[in-house]
Amino acid sequence: MIGFDTTAGKAARLRHRFAVARQDPTLAIGLVLLAVFCALIVAPVCTILSDIFVTQAGDTARTGGEAGSWTGYYLGRALFSRMSQILFWTPLWNTLAVAGLSTALALGIGTGLAWLLVRSDLRGRRWLSTALIVPFMLPAWTFALAWTVLFKNATTGGQPGWFEAMGLQLPDWISYGAVPTIVIMVLNYIPFVILLVGNALKRMDSQLEEAGRMLGAGRGTIALRIVVPLMRPAVMSACLLMFADAVGEFSVPYVLGLPVHFETLATSLYRAIGTQQTGMAAVFAGVIMLVGMVTLGIDTWMMREARRFATIGGKGAMERRRTLGRWHLPAFGLVLGVVLVSVVVPLGVLALSTVMILPGRFNAANFTLAYWIGTGLDTVALKTGILRAPEFWAAVWNSVRIVGAASLMAGLAGLLVGYVVTRVPVRAVGVALRQVTFFPYLVPGIAFAAAFLSLFAVPHGPIPALYGTPYILLLALVADQMPFASRAGIAAMTQLGREVEESARIAGAGWLHRMRAIIVSIQKGALVSAVLMPFISGIKGVSLFIILAVPATDVLTTYSLRLIDYNYTQAANAVVLMIALIALAGTIVINRLTRNGLAQGLES
Repeated sequence: MIGFDTTAGKAARLRHRFAVARQDPTLAIGLVLLAVFCALIVAPVCTILSDIFVTQAGDTARTGGEAGSWTGYYLGRALFSRMSQILFWTPLWNTLAVAGLSTALALGIGTGLAWLLVRSDLRGRRWLSTALIVPFMLPAWTFALAWTVLFKNATTGGQPGWFEAMGLQLPDWISYGAVPTIVIMVLNYIPFVILLVGNALKRMDSQLEEAGRMLGAGRGTIALRIVVPLMRPAVMSACLLMFADAVGEFSVPYVLGLPVHFETLATSLYRAIGTQQTGMAAVFAGVIMLVGMVTLGIDTWMMREARRFATIGGKGAMERRRTLGRWHLPAFGLVLGVVLVSVVVPLGVLALSTVMILPGRFNAANFTLAYWIGTGLDTVALKTGILRAPEFWAAVWNSVRIVGAASLMAGLAGLLVGYVVTRVPVRAVGVALRQVTFFPYLVPGIAFAAAFLSLFAVPHGPIPALYGTPYILLLALVADQMPFASRAGIAAMTQLGREVEESARIAGAGWLHRMRAIIVSIQKGALVSAVLMPFISGIKGVSLFIILAVPATDVLTTYSLRLIDYNYTQAANAVVLMIALIALAGTIVINRLTRNGLAQGLES
């Protein structure tokens, strides 16, 4: 009888749990999402890392083992062989040097500009703040292409740059390699520093500085003993995030480095994949991942430590601006010069280059719209202007359908992740889902693309090989954008209480009806932002597409890079301008929808 009661009790509890699950399937949805993202995020990374120690099919003679057997050949070749200096150590040094110098220079310039915008009485702060953030909205290689238009020399053939066309003979170190790569990356990172450091400066209570002055401290002492310690978390965070991003940067070294064989880890990874050296590609990807994960891990630790010493101004906080006096005109000229160099000149040069037949000649006969709308062009692979070229519109269609679908999926998945994290009854599921969806942020895009290629280039059971199809791009984009989409979803759901949903459940509304009528309806604004942000990032992104796209799945970024490879400079620059226009327009739409512009905190 006792056994019968126990069995009946278990059955009753199971029926009760099933009835509850039908009304609140949060745990089941969380487990499904966790499994999906483990397959899309964790599995590719594990696969590429395992490829470092597994003999690849074409390397059996070199490794002395069968395909699929364990080997240390690739690691030994990269680190200790006679070719290791060329294969690994030189690209590693170039990567660290470019990343370190770019970070240091951007930090110095950006911090100075942030102080002028936030803590001084500089005139025109509102429009200067907005103008200085514009490079943050554009692809980094926009500036690299503008550099080649101006400074390209005869080393690579094709049309020369403007200065070369005017009779100036430029050395390679100005036209290509480390120097222009660092300059371009500095220009691209300055807005990032302005945003982080400027907002930190704005939150800092200036009464602390006033107290120091009242106690007789000089400007140097106040800066070193008060301002610098309080600003250290924001400054170090900017440093580490820029460094991690620079280590995985591909497009700028690709455009400016390869013509003179200036290799970084990212370009070496791309070259290894192009020559089907899967094992070596895995080594490069693993090192890039390791540097990115360690750097961002340090940033996370430092942010936790910084909270112990946080000083936040409340109602009594004061924000006093320093009077520039006689330095006002030089300061204004400095900021305006940065705007001209980082925004006006690059975009203006690219725009002019698309309507010039020969570079550097500014007479009326040299201007044409042929590269936009012309026909019968004297080129092998491009017979019309880009707006008449079927390949351009095919790339536009691929960009819209692939990036658009991925953005929509990422936005919806991000909202679901936010729902599960804030509602799931088993806390471990929410914590695991939060961590897994954030993981791609720790892996630079070029390495993540290589990981995806390693996993999905071959069939796995019922799943066919996806390389060469739009599906691999779609899945990679969804996974790559989940850190932003999931954080947007979590932030939105944290602000939404359970009371409205609980009332609907008591009234008999099922889970799907509650999601459609309550959650999605209330969170429409957050959902739109969660879709548009990945769309903008995907439209201007290079790293994922350059590894995973083929000519049949060309998007705007890869189409423009193929035009660059063919030396069709005017057409390539025209495509880049279209990408920049889409990115700028999308950013403006997000700012209007959220009513919170990037530079809003610096303008007041």
